[in-house]
Amino acid sequence: MAFGRKNDEEIKLEETKIWVCNSENCKSWIRDNFKSSDVPLCPICKSEMSESTKELQVIHNHSKNFM
Repeated sequence: MAFGRKNDEEIKLEETKIWVCNSENCKSWIRDNFKSSDVPLCPICKSEMSESTKELQVIHNHSKNFM
């Protein structure tokens, strides 16, 4: 059984480039390596987004169709 097991892997955090929605009413953000265009629109409300950074767990995007 896997219940109650402690995860022995260390979680790696890294300063990551993200895109944040500019709308006051939306809290959406996306990682830069998962964006669908050079300057993405918010996937939730379609507002413009601006670049920022955030301390996040390292995730690699192995998709061949990202920019």
